[in-house]
Amino acid sequence: MTLRTPVRPATQARPHGHRPRRSGSRRWLPYALLLPALVAELAVHVIPMLVGIWMSVQQINQFTLRNWTRSPFVGGDNFALAANLASPAGAQLLHSFLVTLAYSVVVVAVCWLLGLAGAVALQKPFPGRGILRTLFLVPFALPVFAAVITWRFMLQRDTGLVNRVLVDGLGLFDERPFWLVGGNSFASLVVVTVWRLWPYAFLTITAGLQSIPQELYEVAEVDGAGAWQQLRRVTLPMLRPVNRVLMLVLFLWSFNEFTVPYTLFGAAAPAQADILAVHIYQSSFVTWNFGLGSAMSVLVLAFLLLVSGVYMFVSGRRNADAR
Repeated sequence: MTLRTPVRPATQARPHGHRPRRSGSRRWLPYALLLPALVAELAVHVIPMLVGIWMSVQQINQFTLRNWTRSPFVGGDNFALAANLASPAGAQLLHSFLVTLAYSVVVVAVCWLLGLAGAVALQKPFPGRGILRTLFLVPFALPVFAAVITWRFMLQRDTGLVNRVLVDGLGLFDERPFWLVGGNSFASLVVVTVWRLWPYAFLTITAGLQSIPQELYEVAEVDGAGAWQQLRRVTLPMLRPVNRVLMLVLFLWSFNEFTVPYTLFGAAAPAQADILAVHIYQSSFVTWNFGLGSAMSVLVLAFLLLVSGVYMFVSGRRNADAR
């Protein structure tokens, strides 16, 4: 009797590594899942940006606002007026730009220093470290409007908690200073912004410290390096890529800040705290010159794109030289 080897059906014989083809619906599934995010991005960012660029070359004011889609075309007149330092609009824009630049530089520097100090101090485990990390992140987690409103009440001259502590409690001033008007308004704006943003720097640097091998600190300690030398020779060089991204993000956030100064001072911000975002808001919604306000916004966008491009180019060159 002869035994026959069973033959597999032809449908079961497949070459090694063969994969069935995806159907048409499966092929378009990733794009379909990305479609809602793409539509939201177009509706929230891209379309308003394009409309703002179109408005910057139109004469849209209180006389043409009713039929703004047919407003007169003025070309680069709005840009010329904003860039003309001899005109009041140009001089005020330059002043607001310098104030915003100084404000952003101070905020970025202080936030980075506080974030680095907090992250390094909480790097090693100790009892209560988790509670401190949670408390440090509370300002960043709070709603911006509610937090700034609280600061506004605290900075009031007669009834604010700040003057109660500094004047009545510690006796540091002979009379109650104004914190929301005059020269002190810039310092108040910086303090409130730093209080809100430094937890983000702390969180980012803490995440960066987790990627540094512990063996580097052990070798440095064996070589006799103290805490300061370990910070300079190990921590800061290893955090350089994280710090580059962090400083750029903090600069863009602070330079475009609107909610904090508008909530703190209102629509009429003091000259010492005349941030660009509030200044453009006044030019657009207070004086009803939307064409000029849009031109200012486009100039700010071009400046930020230039700063980001130069920053990324210099960072890329340094990375290439380091390799």
